Amino acid sequence: MRADAADAAAAGAQTDCFEDSTAFLGEWGRFQKQVFFALCLSTVPNGFIVMSIVFLADTPPHHCLVPAHLNLSAEWRNASIPLEDGAGARSRCSRYRLEDLLRFSEGNLLPGVDVNLSTVPTEACLDGWEYDHSVYTSTIVSEWDLVCDNSWRNPMTSSVFFCGVLTGSFLSGQLSDRYGRKTVMFATIVIQTVATFIAAFSTSWAMFCSFYFFVGGGNISNYVAAFVLGAEILGPRIRTVFSTAGVCLFFALGYLLLPLLAFFVRDWRSLLLGLTVPGVLCAPLWWFIPESPRWLLSQGKEEEAEAIIRKAAEINNVEPPTVIFAFLKNEEKPEKTRGHNICDLLHSRNIRWISITLWLVWNSLAISYFALSLNTANLHGNTYFNCFLSALVEIPAYSLSWLMFRCCPRRLSIFPMLFLCGVVLLIINFLPAALVYVSITLEMIGKFAVTTAYALVYAYTAEVYPTVLRTTAVGACSMASRIGGIISPFFIYLRNYSASLPYILMGSLTVLMGLLSLLLPETHGMPLPDTITHMQRFPGYRCSSHTSVQNYIITKHFKMFSSFLARSNVVRKAGRF
Repeated sequence: MRADAADAAAAGAQTDCFEDSTAFLGEWGRFQKQVFFALCLSTVPNGFIVMSIVFLADTPPHHCLVPAHLNLSAEWRNASIPLEDGAGARSRCSRYRLEDLLRFSEGNLLPGVDVNLSTVPTEACLDGWEYDHSVYTSTIVSEWDLVCDNSWRNPMTSSVFFCGVLTGSFLSGQLSDRYGRKTVMFATIVIQTVATFIAAFSTSWAMFCSFYFFVGGGNISNYVAAFVLGAEILGPRIRTVFSTAGVCLFFALGYLLLPLLAFFVRDWRSLLLGLTVPGVLCAPLWWFIPESPRWLLSQGKEEEAEAIIRKAAEINNVEPPTVIFAFLKNEEKPEKTRGHNICDLLHSRNIRWISITLWLVWNSLAISYFALSLNTANLHGNTYFNCFLSALVEIPAYSLSWLMFRCCPRRLSIFPMLFLCGVVLLIINFLPAALVYVSITLEMIGKFAVTTAYALVYAYTAEVYPTVLRTTAVGACSMASRIGGIISPFFIYLRNYSASLPYILMGSLTVLMGLLSLLLPETHGMPLPDTITHMQRFPGYRCSSHTSVQNYIITKHFKMFSSFLARSNVVRKAGRF
């Protein structure tokens, strides 16, 4: 317990002193605006890349290829592909045995007249497939025949990407802690852009997946680095806007522009080359985004951190004090304290149940979010419009999540969004097949709800865990969601067996997680906990130190008020008022 308190005291003091020391900059000057929008712009390529697989790996209509050199009559060539039961469409994975068709054709027999086609044996597509090119010039499916017995490779391609995302999530935090936020952010933008460029020249499915893995790793790594960089540079009020709305809305902007680009570029190789352009355009942002002063201070690079703050003061046209980080001069060297790791998330009964519940909720959210996003290619109507619509609903979703996070209780915000998503997905199964537009509308409502819930849960997770475990906890929850992302393409793959099965599974799972979320402790209006003992209680867990938690809350509010008064004095002395 003493180790937890010492860690919290050191972290809290460092944070408060840094914000007090830089309060003279103000919260929304020219420097903050520059950093805010530059970091938000850096997330636009992420929106392009994540959902690009919708167009790269879409499956065009296809049927077995009948070689042109075969001496078949026009009647038998047109009848060479059997019709699927009930659908009236050509079979995608079988054809009538060519040996028999040649014999019938040479005997001048007519299909359906002289020969009962139901008695003719069928065979697999031994000569490959013929694809419809009315929508796409080519996709990776038509390039490497990822259909029929190889159809599992289509969802596996998306899963490989999300495996890269999982790996990037695991490594990016450690790399940015060691080498700096800015360095890792731009290095992973380069990795994402270069891997995308090389993938466009892939000669096999295995080669494409190999580089697509690095695209996924670079994608999440630069997003996380930008997120952390903004959280560490911007002030408390702007930091909230940045983390709950800023990066999310610019990500949605990239997602929104993807179908517009794909509409004009119908070849998968050309589309991939086009997706490298936003990454290249991020290069000039290097001169507008500084390294995190907080990280520099943590590495003992006080002069570099002070130089950045003085440059920010110059941009904001304010006069900095002679000594900016005075607290470092008077700071006593802290005692060595016990470190924390992921095992602490399961150490006590209270934090264990909170962690397990959040891991399940995050996993379910990722499955529903990515499955609904990837499913736009299977909806009735134009794929490009459906993808555009799926991206468009994210903008009001992120805006609503920001408003709800500011004004509403957390549990009563997360539960209705999860429950709404699950219910509309279950309703889709009871709609007549003719009501396709009603079905699409309900699916978009589900996408809106799950996007809102995703943004709320992300911010809630950072609130419920203590300072000594917050980064580790968010990282663990993020990894749980990546596992959901990896398996989400196979939820869509279940359409091959039953069109309603993905909706039943996703709807039931999301409703269940919505009910489970009601067990989470409320954090709205509560101070951020510093240690594990200060966390809110999971229902059913009797905390013996409940009185100490109440005392902590009172003390924390008093410290927040004192900190506010101290900051006001610093700002007045700097001549801001």
